[in-house]
Amino acid sequence: MTEHPTSHEGRQPRAAGPTAPAERRGARLRTPDPAEAPESPEQAGPPERGRAKDASVPPPAKGRRRRKGGSRRAAALPAQDSPAPAKGSGGRRRSGRSGRSEPDAPVEHGATPAQAGSGAARGSREEPPGRGTGLGDGGQVPGQLPGTARRDGDRLRFVGAATRRIARGIDPDEIVMGLCRATVPTFSDAILVYLSDPLLVGDERPTGPLVLRLRRTDRLRHLGEGEDEGDQSLAAQIPLSPEALLSPELCEVRPGGALAEVLRGVRPVFSEAPGAQDALAELLGEGRTVPGGMRTVLAPLRGRRRVIGAAVFLRSPDRPAFEQDDLLVAAQLATHSALGIDKAVLYGREAYIADELQRTMLPETLPKATGVRLASRYLPAAETARVGGDWYDAIPLPGSRVALVVGDVMGHSMTSAAIMGQLRTTAQTLAGLDLPPQEVLHHLDEQAQRLGSDRMATCVYAVYDPVSHRITVANAGHPPPVLLHLGGRAEVLRVPPGAPIGVGGVDFEAVELDAPAGATLLLYTDGLVESRLRDVWTGIEQLRERLAATARLTGPDHPPPLEALCDDVLDMLGPGDRDDDIALLAARFDGIAPSDVAYWFLDPDPAAPGRARRLARAALARWGLEELTDSVELLVSEVVTNAVRYASRPVTLRLLRTDVLRVEVGDDVPQLPRLRQARATDEGGRGLYLVNRVARRWDATRLSNGKVVWFELPMP
Repeated sequence: MTEHPTSHEGRQPRAAGPTAPAERRGARLRTPDPAEAPESPEQAGPPERGRAKDASVPPPAKGRRRRKGGSRRAAALPAQDSPAPAKGSGGRRRSGRSGRSEPDAPVEHGATPAQAGSGAARGSREEPPGRGTGLGDGGQVPGQLPGTARRDGDRLRFVGAATRRIARGIDPDEIVMGLCRATVPTFSDAILVYLSDPLLVGDERPTGPLVLRLRRTDRLRHLGEGEDEGDQSLAAQIPLSPEALLSPELCEVRPGGALAEVLRGVRPVFSEAPGAQDALAELLGEGRTVPGGMRTVLAPLRGRRRVIGAAVFLRSPDRPAFEQDDLLVAAQLATHSALGIDKAVLYGREAYIADELQRTMLPETLPKATGVRLASRYLPAAETARVGGDWYDAIPLPGSRVALVVGDVMGHSMTSAAIMGQLRTTAQTLAGLDLPPQEVLHHLDEQAQRLGSDRMATCVYAVYDPVSHRITVANAGHPPPVLLHLGGRAEVLRVPPGAPIGVGGVDFEAVELDAPAGATLLLYTDGLVESRLRDVWTGIEQLRERLAATARLTGPDHPPPLEALCDDVLDMLGPGDRDDDIALLAARFDGIAPSDVAYWFLDPDPAAPGRARRLARAALARWGLEELTDSVELLVSEVVTNAVRYASRPVTLRLLRTDVLRVEVGDDVPQLPRLRQARATDEGGRGLYLVNRVARRWDATRLSNGKVVWFELPMP
């Protein structure tokens, strides 16, 4: 038999002829052709006693005898295609002409012991290949390395390499692929992996019978090829094609059936075991069977609490049959794979919960506020942990104003995300009360103290008024906003920094600044400007320079596109600048021109509705919106009538012309009107019903000193 090297490292035994090339994956070698058999006596040993001579190995030349005292040369078996080693054979040290002994060539890493063990010594008896040639019953010849020890070591090395490859997967598909690539073709010629559908998580209990889905298959490329069309090969009977993977088959495990009994036993079984053939037939499906001569091992995949699938290892007839110790290898691979899949499913569920929590804590879409355009970005600290304490928000306020909020809770964990959600909800509630920015931060500070003594956060709260073109900003320990003017000048706003939210016992201060049309306000968290490579003020200066450079590209009269500006800001981050979450909110101030605003005060008397109709008619005529006159007069009359009935101070009436016509009526009564269905005998109660039917949108908002009822009509 021709010697084949079994390792790429260390000294190699001298080969008699060219060796067959290895397969693309694994260490499977083919048996040499007769033309490649050795011809010299030193390259071939005598035929085995009691066994027919192999036609592929010619007998030694007559008239030549082995030198007395010379050791028999142990020929290394081909990695997978050669028959199993003979019972009682052991690996030996071969002696050279100088009499020094040299160790056998090391076994290639990853080769399964049943195929990569040492060859049988010449002159020893060899039993037919099969499970009867167990790996633990070999005898030991004085001066030889025991073959059992070598094969056990090979088996340990293979299992170690395979489990390491399986453990590299982070999701079930990667783990299953690792199992397939580790075993084909080293341990088997083909593999089928079934997983339960659905995969239960943790302590979840199944709601129905166990259903197995074919998750992945793998095989040697030549398996089943080159056979007659009428031959029911493995490739023809088992769905191993890519088309089958796109629509994997389902197998419902019948309670009390053969497959259920095998899965309940947990341990791998040969196809010849009682009930194994019926279990395979049930698993593969109707009309599909394992071809004759194929050696099969069925291994259940058991997780921490339940069986989650099954793996079928198949070996072609030209390979040695599976042995008893191969069941231990299959059990080890199945156990590692099942536990890895169990943990991967649990990790996936945890990551999904964290991602959903973070996603629901942030606004899905930004509102379309009057006189301002908005854009936002959020980047988690890491893709594997998409949770953090950063948030942003844009809240419409009465009077066509909008509140811009960006905050950062200390840490980036599930707890931080939960605290962030509570603070964001509190900020929305406080904004709905139309409180000044400094009062909002004060109440947020009180809420953080109620949540716990160590609940710290920073926040900046700004209110933009498109009519007055002013912005009011209050800061609680947050990086200051940056304002990009239309001409390309970027400035860091001088806002009192304040103390972080959660400190308690501090006062917050708000400042009012100009917000010219065409300017862009940028609110952000410290993850954008601070990292291990730079301090926060260096990052703010870099951000200011980046905004100014971007604005110069579009010219002095055209501000940069808002979405592109956000992307360009994030591009300033280097490889080592992502230490924290990043929340970014950009607001482009368009404002409302004074010519598009009409504003009046009405005394709360019975003549107020008539005066309101005349004023509204005149404003619509000035704007060229006579088509809306009838609808506006009707709705203004109804809303003003309800206001003056209970108001004690002058009632305000304001008309805003933007992409829609917005009408606002304010009074000093905090009670909000309620839409109700008036009965036929009722004298009132129909005003809001008419508003609801005629207007495109309407609502009522409570203010600190009253309320505002508004409605919108589409432009003609």
